Amino acid sequence: MKNPNTHTELVAKLHRINQLESVIGLVSWDEQVNLPEGSAERRADQMVLLAELHHRESTDVALESLLDSLESEGGAELSFDEKVVVREARRDFDRVAKLPAEFVARKAALDSQAYHAWEIAREKSDYAEYAPYLRRQLDMAREEAGYHGHTESAAYDFHIDTHDPGMSAAAIEPLFAELRAGLVPLVREIVNSPIKADPSPLIGLSVEGQRTFLKEVTERIGFDYSRGRIDVSAHPFCSGDAADTRMTTRFVESAPLEALFSSIHETGHGLYEQGQPVEHLGTGLGTAVGMAIHESQSRLWENQVARGRPFWRFFEPRFREIFGLGPDRISSDQLFLAANEVKLHPIRVESDEVTYNLHIILRFELEKRLFDGTLEVSDLPDAWNALSLELLGLTPKNDAEGVLQDVHWSGGAFGYFPSYCLGNMIAAQLWNTIKVELPDLEREFEKGDFSRILSWLREKIHHQGQRYDTMALVRRVTGDAITPAPLLRYLRERYLPLYQARPGSMPK
Repeated sequence: MKNPNTHTELVAKLHRINQLESVIGLVSWDEQVNLPEGSAERRADQMVLLAELHHRESTDVALESLLDSLESEGGAELSFDEKVVVREARRDFDRVAKLPAEFVARKAALDSQAYHAWEIAREKSDYAEYAPYLRRQLDMAREEAGYHGHTESAAYDFHIDTHDPGMSAAAIEPLFAELRAGLVPLVREIVNSPIKADPSPLIGLSVEGQRTFLKEVTERIGFDYSRGRIDVSAHPFCSGDAADTRMTTRFVESAPLEALFSSIHETGHGLYEQGQPVEHLGTGLGTAVGMAIHESQSRLWENQVARGRPFWRFFEPRFREIFGLGPDRISSDQLFLAANEVKLHPIRVESDEVTYNLHIILRFELEKRLFDGTLEVSDLPDAWNALSLELLGLTPKNDAEGVLQDVHWSGGAFGYFPSYCLGNMIAAQLWNTIKVELPDLEREFEKGDFSRILSWLREKIHHQGQRYDTMALVRRVTGDAITPAPLLRYLRERYLPLYQARPGSMPK
């Protein structure tokens, strides 16, 4: 017979571990936002200590005993939600318990050291200075997979599954192949169009004005600043949880809309986190299912919502008011085209939604080759540049524009990049479903009302926690397996009319 105290004790331990994880997250956030230049070594020592404490708590024999007890009592005695808590707690426990404490400390130290090495190398555009750290991260990634019983040939799948449970390179490859086949000619058609967006009238918009506008936008779409904040970092990100959500953005004068859209993107992540039930934080009922679903939330808000006409019909007057932009300087059609500019760009985070997925396919192909041994770390810049030319039709002018542009590998986050592209596919599928289930939604956007779509996402995605894995949740909500077809259709329907229309007569 089930002992109710056993499950209560398990949840209490999971909450304790989650509190420690939140501290680690805050210290990591501070490292990327506030840390003085000369304090990196001190922070590395702090991260090692926190990692050791987290490992000790997460591998506590009392926790294992509780899991053993609940699993041995039989599934019939547990409710569906209790089974979810136990299942995910076991998965998390095994992930950590199989790692030696020495490995965990060594990995935490490397993560901090490699992050700062990446910062310096990117600033100097000197890949050779960073390469030894990347090589060590790859070695540790293989070592970690080995502790979990994965052969070296399966190490990459282990890391993909870490970010998106149930996914593998074999499952992703046909999806990306179909997407690539449709995207490459679409990109060529759009970039070769004589119609070009001209964002130059927006260059020089004050940073203070940008801060004001993006704060108003993100608050209007639903971000709760009473339990969250936004700051500036070298690489925009979102961290934290429902009780304390941290976002960052960056301001680029030559790309005046970047801060807005990157902030909306991170707000999508933040809304997902804030939608998790606070009382279930640390358990499978209060944790995001995986990074592909997480990314679907950020991309849906950034692209399907914020790059659409209804969104701009509401926000354009305020945008003009803040920056003193009259129609003589930039018309409504020109502003909308600037918000939907498509052009070849070497930087992933500054790329438009049409070309963005080609950046992800590039990283996926390179990661596979790094893990299967057909690509050496020393040869990565050349391989990057060659694949960039093949997929995007451009070659980065230096390593900072190419292989050094992303922070992810410095922290050993291999298998993470595919989540971005999967998230775009899922976002398009969700958008199709939303338009059917919430008719006339975009009329509400024109009035600045985003509450109904947020409520829908709360119910269908955010509140589900980890009850279902990525594939199962997508099928449950949309009725279909993950597929690139809706994304390709959405991109064609939104962008081809813009770049085929006569100037001055863009479709409404």
